[in-house]
Amino acid sequence: MNRSPSDPDTLETRDWLDSLDDLLQRRGPERTRELLARLQIHAQKSRVELPVTSRTPYVNTIPLARQPAYPGDRAIERRIKSLIRWNAMAMVVRANSGGGGLGGHISSFASAATLYEVAFNHFFRGPDHDCGGDLVFFQGHSAPGIYARAFLEGRFDATQLENFRREVDGHGLSSYPHPWLMPEFWSLPTVSMGLGPIMAIYQARFMRYLSDRGLTPYRDAKVWAFLGDGETDEPETLGAISLAAREKLDNLIFVVNCNLQRLDGPVRGNGSIVQELEANFRGSGWNVIKVLWGGDWDFLLENDHDGKLAQRMGEVCDGEYQKYAVEGGAYIRKHFFGADPELAARVAHLSDEQLWKMRLGGHDPDKVYAAYKAAIDTRDRPTVVLARTIKGYGLGEAGEGKNITHQQKKLNEEEMLLFRDRFQIPLDDDTVRSMPFHRPAPESREASYLLERRRALGGFMPQRRVHPYQLELPPQSTYQELFAGTQGREVSTTMAFVRLLGKLMKDPELGRFIVPIIPDEARTFGMEAMFRQFGIYSHVGQRYEPVDADQIAYYREAVDGQILEEGITEAGSLSSFAAAASAYALHRVPTIPFFIFYSMFGFQRVADLIWAASDMRSRGFLLGATAGRSTLNGEGLQHQDGHSLLFASVVPNLLSYDPAFAFELAVIIREGLRRMHENSEDLIYYLTLYNENAAQLPMPEGVEDGILRGLYLLKPSELSAPRTRVELLTAGSMVNTGLRAQALLAERFGVAADLWSAPSFTELRREALSCERAALLSGDAPKPYVQRVLEGARSQVFVACTDWIKAIPDGIARWIPGEYVVLGTDGFGRSDTREALRDFFEIDERWMTLAALGGLHRRGLYSAAELDAARKDLGIATEKRDPSRT
Repeated sequence: MNRSPSDPDTLETRDWLDSLDDLLQRRGPERTRELLARLQIHAQKSRVELPVTSRTPYVNTIPLARQPAYPGDRAIERRIKSLIRWNAMAMVVRANSGGGGLGGHISSFASAATLYEVAFNHFFRGPDHDCGGDLVFFQGHSAPGIYARAFLEGRFDATQLENFRREVDGHGLSSYPHPWLMPEFWSLPTVSMGLGPIMAIYQARFMRYLSDRGLTPYRDAKVWAFLGDGETDEPETLGAISLAAREKLDNLIFVVNCNLQRLDGPVRGNGSIVQELEANFRGSGWNVIKVLWGGDWDFLLENDHDGKLAQRMGEVCDGEYQKYAVEGGAYIRKHFFGADPELAARVAHLSDEQLWKMRLGGHDPDKVYAAYKAAIDTRDRPTVVLARTIKGYGLGEAGEGKNITHQQKKLNEEEMLLFRDRFQIPLDDDTVRSMPFHRPAPESREASYLLERRRALGGFMPQRRVHPYQLELPPQSTYQELFAGTQGREVSTTMAFVRLLGKLMKDPELGRFIVPIIPDEARTFGMEAMFRQFGIYSHVGQRYEPVDADQIAYYREAVDGQILEEGITEAGSLSSFAAAASAYALHRVPTIPFFIFYSMFGFQRVADLIWAASDMRSRGFLLGATAGRSTLNGEGLQHQDGHSLLFASVVPNLLSYDPAFAFELAVIIREGLRRMHENSEDLIYYLTLYNENAAQLPMPEGVEDGILRGLYLLKPSELSAPRTRVELLTAGSMVNTGLRAQALLAERFGVAADLWSAPSFTELRREALSCERAALLSGDAPKPYVQRVLEGARSQVFVACTDWIKAIPDGIARWIPGEYVVLGTDGFGRSDTREALRDFFEIDERWMTLAALGGLHRRGLYSAAELDAARKDLGIATEKRDPSRT
């Protein structure tokens, strides 16, 4: 061994290494590992600062000696992959030619083609496989390559590829994986960066949940997540990787396409993203497999006895590696190998062209196969494959390895011809100019091989199948307690929901399919009694005696536990929700998630995941507890929710409700179960829940339809000879305030007020807009429900008051047949009593009364002097500051 500057005594080093080799040979890896651990402890006790061990050398994890033989026909697979590359490129180029300008991405799939093709040919198991089929979170920007493969399989025709990103007529292909738009093809939406990885983790854990609870048999299905190295900057990407290791999810495989580039430039120009990710994943307990160097490097690495090549590989930063990809072999010889004369001598026999064409690991099927085989054989921990590639691989001067490559959407004639030649596409020069799609004949070896491999692996991928199922819903008696009210006893709607949830979970038919999901707030919501009764899911059960074991509601974890208590992670909880809410399609099990969360930390924090769950055609319930900007009184600005209903209103297949009473809650949940699991509608319900105790009224007769539509008359005025009349439209916790305002108007001002409950201003608006559209198209359509109902009211003055920002009730303004005044909680929340907050936000019974009198005044039914006197009588100061700007 030659002396190196970093090793002052190479003979001593050789002696230690020889001793380690001898130990390994005599006693094996287990004893070697044990002794190294003892040495580490001894060194630490002696105050020796140890090197970081979460990173390994910048070489392939699997050496050539442990590389399994490749089972496929490399030549035919290369031809198939080349055709897929061509069609993927043609699809994007054609979408952007002739003024189309529809966008699309060539470079991501170009870099990942080998990563996908090895998996398609040898690992991805389809829905007809004995395991039930793997789930794959495809990297969104690689969608053209997935479509191109489906075209070769005969699943798409040329017209569909021609209509890539032309979806309006229903015949095109969606830009990215969108199950809502392509419900028989895509299963999992991934293109919003970072969401695919975290959803994959919780999907893998949910598969374990299903089998541990006996809802599905155990099958060795895998969850694959393909992502880009730049995507790991998103906090969601790495935020839950410790969960995957903690839960020993050996059914989970991440494949990170390390092409070292983001959209604008290098991911870590001055560092190494591969080494950084290895440290993150290894430190969290994952099995890390690095696939960095292709077979062209094997000879050099196998003969790197002094470690100089490995050392040099680890010294180079990513920005320089990116430059090697574009500068050519002479540059590599000078700047990489030329850093050490001995390294330069080792490649003296190679030409500059040979140096430049030495493939990276992510472009070598042998290396990729070896990594995937090791990943699926790994037990008791998840695996991440870190594969080095070149972004835009194959595009040449059009953008291979360049910072501009992500935006590359067009190629000129010369570039297309070069691509044709490089990948041996069987098209002549004249044909290439028209950029046609190319599919070999059905009887060709390529077509036969491709279909044979998919048949052997259980069918086409991706593929989404929904199998019919029958789910017997609970009888009417399940809801009777909530319909009856509390006979004056005060409880919150949150507690009413918890009571109903417990009844549903005990239902002999439906109960086992319910999945309660809680992000570490069960005690806040009064759900802790469910811990003992239903158990908290844990794959390993409970290995300790809980500190509260002597209490009735102790913390009980169990292998078959039904509750998913996710900890302080709304993003993780929402990922579990999406997995449970789509299980009817992905796992043939109609699980029904009820995700109850602190309402401020729902839509505001994870609205992107809710949008993704909607895209994947989820069916389930979201419960925003501790709702309302003034109802949650003591928590302050970042906790008080007055706007999640507005966020909810933008999701097309999400129905949002703001129930005031237990009976409204029961009617909505009963209808939601019917629509989702009898009618098979792909819907999500969002219901707000309040922590303010109040008497729960019994359900009046004939109001069910009004509850579901969003408005019904709760309590007409009992004033026999009123001076004048108003209509009060209230929702949620403000209905009880409305009752007090109704009494105040009658007793002090002689004004009759009819009180309406409006469980959903959003649904009222949607129905009204639908009626307007129908009228525009046909000229003959019914009036909107809200307009018809309120035209029958006895007044032309309407006051809406909620614990939400004014934009929510203001959405129905143009269908109100008269004067319309809206009160709400615009502005930042703050801590105080409910009484003080409702005065501050101008929504208590005094402000509701003043708003009603103001509306009468504008209608000429109440004088200015009377209004001024009423203001003083109610104790409302004219100089009060605007809460929306305070």
